[in-house]
This record gives sequence, C-alpha cells and structure tokens, in this order.
Amino acid sequence: MALSAGAENGSGQPHTRGGACSCCREMEQPAPEPVSVDVDKGLALACFVFLCLFLIVMIIRCAKVIMDPYSAIPTSTWEEQHLDD
Repeated sequence: MALSAGAENGSGQPHTRGGACSCCREMEQPAPEPVSVDVDKGLALACFVFLCLFLIVMIIRCAKVIMDPYSAIPTSTWEEQHLDD
C-alpha cells in the first residue's frame, strides 16, 4: 500500500518523499534471512540416532539369548551324532 505525499503518519505529521519517518523505516527493513542448516550437526545427530537404534536391537537380541541360550544354537551342533565304527 503506497502512501501519498499528503498522507499523515501516526504522529499527525505528513509524510514527505525526501525523508522517511520512523514508521516508514520499520517497513523498509529487509526480511530476516532464513536460519542456515548446520550439516555437521545434522550428520552427527543422524549417526547418534542410528547408534541408539543399533544398541536397542543388540540389547533385545542379547536378552533373547540369555532367556533361552539353546535356541540360538543350531540343533546339528549339539545333537548326538552317530559314529560308524
């Protein structure tokens, strides 16, 4: 919305084309720059998440082995073998 030369600002003083009042200076400020993304922080966070997921999977797997150790061993290794003499 453009202000004409005869328009008044909030203080009752007319706007002039040559000088800018405080309300016009605020409107002329550029938009803030977007926040930059830190690639190193993102990569470190992704590695940390994968490490935590791996740790959770290993804890679950170890708990299963502790609960039933013989289920992890194939039956051919502990099954009684017949020897031909």
